[in-house]
Amino acid sequence: MNAKLKIIITMITFGTLGPFIKNIGLVSSEIALYRAIIALMVLAVFILFNKKISQVSTIKNNLWKLFFSGGAMGFNWILLFEAYNYTSIALATLCYYFAPVVVVIMSTLFFREKLTLKQIICFIGSTIGLILIIGVSSGGKSDMTGILFGLGAAVLYATVILLNKSMKGIDGITRTIFQLAAAVMVLFPYVFGTEGFHISQLDNLGLINLLIVGIVHTGIVYVLYFSSLSELSGQEVSVLSYLDPLFAILISILWMGESITQTQLLGGGLILLFTLTNEMKIYKKSILKAK
Repeated sequence: MNAKLKIIITMITFGTLGPFIKNIGLVSSEIALYRAIIALMVLAVFILFNKKISQVSTIKNNLWKLFFSGGAMGFNWILLFEAYNYTSIALATLCYYFAPVVVVIMSTLFFREKLTLKQIICFIGSTIGLILIIGVSSGGKSDMTGILFGLGAAVLYATVILLNKSMKGIDGITRTIFQLAAAVMVLFPYVFGTEGFHISQLDNLGLINLLIVGIVHTGIVYVLYFSSLSELSGQEVSVLSYLDPLFAILISILWMGESITQTQLLGGGLILLFTLTNEMKIYKKSILKAK
């Protein structure tokens, strides 16, 4: 399969995540746990047949980063799924895509990276977009709660991106399988100590949706994503990745019938425009999408 087609399929699939999450019927933390378990099994089978895994020494050198980024990925999913519960898929996704701006802020605060004029302009433009989304929120307290969950997910997504960028000598598939294992290790005791396990109460529709989320939206698309990176430039991946929020917005409005105002669409457009502009020459093609 053509590498560009693999990325397009991956991003469109990511964009359809919201409706499946909404139709599972479990709490967000339990969905995140089962998503990690199912995807871990899919990637384990892939590695078993391809015999592709980084050297043990490389894994050991990055072990703590793998653990913390995996934990952040798991809780990132929880917050994103909660955002879907409280606001529209479109607004949750647009807030989630504020993550590249958070990366810039965190890089400046924690790694003392100097902001360029381009980054400052993109930060201001994206922030104006976020203000437009929040300022005309029509769903009251519920909408605002969803927006905050979406922004919280963006912060954790940004954390995963920064930790991924700092890992050296470890390929994407190996990194992801260890992150998924770490997510399971972190989420299992969290679910056990909070909401508990209710998978036995799932009906057939909920179970089918859960399997699709774990197998298709995570396991298979991660394989497609990483298998295409060596054949595409970082900018091509960055541009095509914005098919995800665009399809999420279309599905939210056309399929789910969720409402979004023109001002919110304008705000979302500003976020996507300025984050894409900022990413064009910054992100490398090895960055894993944490959604």
